[in-house]
Amino acid sequence: MHTVVVGTSGVTASDVLAVARGGARIELSEEAVAALAAARGIVEALAAKPEPVYGVSTGFGALATRHISQELRAQLQRNIVRSHAAGMGPRVEREVVRALMFLRLKTVCSGHTGVRPEVAQTMADVLNAGITPVVHEYGSLGCSGDLAPLSHCALTLMGEGDAEGPDGVVRAAGELLAEHGIEPVELREKEGLALLNGTDGMLGMLVMALADLDMLYKSADITAALSLEALLGTDKVLAPELHAIRPHPGQGASAANMLAVLQGSELTGHHQDDAPRVQDAYSVRCAPQVAGAGRDTMAHARLVAERELASAVDNPVVLPDGRVESNGNFHGAPVAYVLDFLAIAVADLASIAERRTDRLLDKNRSHGLPPFLADDAGVDSGLMIAQYTQAALVSELKRLAVPASADSIPSSAMQEDHVSMGWSAARKLRTAVDNLTRVLAVELYAASRAVELREGLSPAPATQAAISAVRKAGVEGPGPDRFLAPDLAAADVFVREGRLVEAVETVTGPLR
Repeated sequence: MHTVVVGTSGVTASDVLAVARGGARIELSEEAVAALAAARGIVEALAAKPEPVYGVSTGFGALATRHISQELRAQLQRNIVRSHAAGMGPRVEREVVRALMFLRLKTVCSGHTGVRPEVAQTMADVLNAGITPVVHEYGSLGCSGDLAPLSHCALTLMGEGDAEGPDGVVRAAGELLAEHGIEPVELREKEGLALLNGTDGMLGMLVMALADLDMLYKSADITAALSLEALLGTDKVLAPELHAIRPHPGQGASAANMLAVLQGSELTGHHQDDAPRVQDAYSVRCAPQVAGAGRDTMAHARLVAERELASAVDNPVVLPDGRVESNGNFHGAPVAYVLDFLAIAVADLASIAERRTDRLLDKNRSHGLPPFLADDAGVDSGLMIAQYTQAALVSELKRLAVPASADSIPSSAMQEDHVSMGWSAARKLRTAVDNLTRVLAVELYAASRAVELREGLSPAPATQAAISAVRKAGVEGPGPDRFLAPDLAAADVFVREGRLVEAVETVTGPLR
């Protein structure tokens, strides 16, 4: 099994994916253990002094003015975890919780939090055992970190609350720890706060969304190429010299992908045939510009994610010179903004895909295709309602594109008077990515049928490979009306699992 070693300098996106989705094991480096011990020594020295230090010997948030005596400090750390584990709503997905815990461990191991090495090791042990705390949808405002979600994770470390075992069954966390020989932690000064105060949930969801979108943007280039073929469009607009004079990197990459997919097609370039036209519609001609802008948005989001993955987010933090200082690094604005930005790009990519699908189905704009790609129009409705489903998904995506980070609700008696709502931005982006997958699946379904209806003209080898693969996946081709939902579901799985990209790349080589 793959092993991820956590040191003091952060982790990579591939590390997050390996742990969250691949079940990779985690080890703490010797450097991390030494840094943990050194920072803990600083915290314990400060805890022994009579002067109050925030997070060490005081209350929290609006209650930070109270100095806490030594005999109450262990209770204080337990209480913050118990009281902050106040989430509600449906359970969050297992991969999100694993990313959340792993990224908190990343910050703990930085040596800037003051947590004991044994606490960090327990976090690794819980992940390695396949134990997943029950975390709920609602509870984070994305400032002071993802407090409620992280508190539910910390509760599991204490042997309290509920968690899911490796068998998928939810049980008492204490029972699961005991079964795997893991001793619950007894939190000391600063440790409860250090386990809660990070942007880890929103960051984990950003990393996973970027991985999914990398595949989906390639898929969108493929479905756009299929639609261009089906509409007898021209590939001249994809020429590298045209995109070189507007040098946005994403645009150039999308155009290059489409051109590679269309190489050898007999369906392109029929503008002056029976239904002459000078130019293709924007949804066809401007596909690289729209998908490319989304790719460039992803590049910016990836830069933000890389910076956050290298960060130690906590409050207060232990500095190399021995100071323990309060700060505002837990504010989720940098991550929240790009999560919202990605949701906008996703909505627009889905919107242009839906416009191409609608064009394929309209006999007045499809350049010779039957109405709704039906076998016997009038008796058969063809793909009419598949486009309705796609339109409903796009409408929902437009709603999800409304930014969460533009909102703020004051909390903690106005101490936390401006929050990022980054967790909410991440949750809606996950829904948006799911719906984009479905939208592209509908375009694939319609465009592949339309290409097959162009008798006498051969598609490009790459698009033919895509059509052959989707047919083998159980998505049927042209014919009389049938129960469409299973076909659409199979097309969704085909795109979601990356099999569309894999099929095309057997011909084109790796797409950009």
